[in-house]
Amino acid sequence: MAFIVCSFLLSSLLLLPMYVLAQTNGSIALGASLSTAGSTSWLSLSGGFAFGFRQLENNDLFLLSIWFANIPDKTIVWYANGDKPAPNGSVVNLTANSGLVLTSPQGEQLWKSNQTIAGVVAHGVMNDTGNFVLENEQSAKLWETFKNATDTMLPGQILERGRKLSSRNSETDYSSGHFQLDFQDDGNLVLSGQRPFYSTKTTTGSIPGSEGLQLVFNDSGSFYILGLNGGYYTFTAEERAARDYYLRTTVSFDGVLAQYFLPKTSVGNISWVPLWSEPSNICQKINADSGPSICGYNNICTYKEDESPNCECPTGYSLLDPDDPYGSCYPAFKQGCENEPSYAQDMYDVQVLENTDWLSSSYMQLNDTTADTCSQSCLQDCLCAVAVYSNQTCHKKKFPLLYGREDNNLNATTFIKLTTIKKKKSGTTLVHGGSVLLGTSVFVIFMLGAAVCLGLFFSFRNKHARFPQNDLDTNLHSFSHKELEEATNGFNEELGKVAVKKLNCWIQDGEKEFKTELNIIGRTHHKNLVHLVGYCDEGQQRSLVYEFLSNGTLAGFLFGDDKPS
Repeated sequence: MAFIVCSFLLSSLLLLPMYVLAQTNGSIALGASLSTAGSTSWLSLSGGFAFGFRQLENNDLFLLSIWFANIPDKTIVWYANGDKPAPNGSVVNLTANSGLVLTSPQGEQLWKSNQTIAGVVAHGVMNDTGNFVLENEQSAKLWETFKNATDTMLPGQILERGRKLSSRNSETDYSSGHFQLDFQDDGNLVLSGQRPFYSTKTTTGSIPGSEGLQLVFNDSGSFYILGLNGGYYTFTAEERAARDYYLRTTVSFDGVLAQYFLPKTSVGNISWVPLWSEPSNICQKINADSGPSICGYNNICTYKEDESPNCECPTGYSLLDPDDPYGSCYPAFKQGCENEPSYAQDMYDVQVLENTDWLSSSYMQLNDTTADTCSQSCLQDCLCAVAVYSNQTCHKKKFPLLYGREDNNLNATTFIKLTTIKKKKSGTTLVHGGSVLLGTSVFVIFMLGAAVCLGLFFSFRNKHARFPQNDLDTNLHSFSHKELEEATNGFNEELGKVAVKKLNCWIQDGEKEFKTELNIIGRTHHKNLVHLVGYCDEGQQRSLVYEFLSNGTLAGFLFGDDKPS
């Protein structure tokens, strides 16, 4: 028994250097595997690149990938399963017939390096260039990541005609994005979304022999198209040698093609520095014809000093998802159409945004007008969210706003409508919750109300005694004045599913008429009549409790959202 144990220990000691060697010389033996449960990876000889699993942010899913191993943020340069991340417990194996095979804990095949490999794999190699290669016994390449690029190219990598780079969906989402860098069969390099918005025009229809043959990223840091005649179409204004710098060229999720560098002598958490980018200002290039908006609805695209786009919500708006700065923004108020234009002006004001525009959502154009007229026209129009004034022309725009952009070269002034603190100056107190309720019928005077959470309040208070029905022949709920006052915070609460109209102008002789009409209204049900759910008839205090139209005004419900006031 002791002999067996000693033999096992001796064998382990003899195999350990071989295992370490396999991890440090970049060569991966057939049958080797990696698991999401482990912390190991396959390193290149210098340790500059690693192949293995990276856990996705805020997720128990993993990405099979290659990354820079010697920098703090471990930037990923290649990935296998962006559209189908691996669950915890998944394993990648190096096999002879299928190369790299990724399987889930249940044995489902999630990805493999190639459907057909012309030959038998003998081993894998994680090269110092960042290229993972499968080789046969003669060290001939059977498959490599450089020829199966994702969104990034590295020094020493060549993109042939018919190949492309594809962007990811976001900075942290590696599923398929919206943009592609396509090296077309005619030699033209095209950056596109739904349609091309940038190209090198190195096509077969240009100067004979100048059409592109290869897209090259060499060790000197030059990124260029090699022409059929040996000429160059160069992107790089200045070179950064790969021996001194970490380099990469990436199609970002926002559609920008850029080359980045990072000195190898850098210490601390230093960010990548852009060397060049195309197009020079993506905010100006993307529109409804070329591709999806970089920023979400109601968001504004600005170009930063580091040559990357930035998205900012306008004043009075907030991000729908605080963790996604490129996402949509929503207003801290809800706009609705009013029957009283003067009251609408009291409710809203405009903020001026210089050199700003939204390319979409125009529904009305005013020609030969002034900036003040443009602003006032939007303020008085319940449908208008933004008005853009340029060259004596006013474009009124409605929600949702898309393709927002800010640039010093834009000769445009934007008036964006914002809510103001408002108070109704009449004998009727109005309570409203975000969007304004306007209910009209032959029986009901128009009213404006804000929402209150009476449903929950009433269920809490149902143990209390009800007030007399005052001989009303109706099933409407009878509320006390105190109940309504407390539930609406003094008839000024902006929450809930109903609206309260407090009536201050009833005279004593109108008591009989009030009861008669209340009985009729309570029995009436019509699609064009706001539903009356209760009332208060306590001394001189009389109030009506209506259903709240949460999706807009009654006018909008009857005539459609596009009907201006």
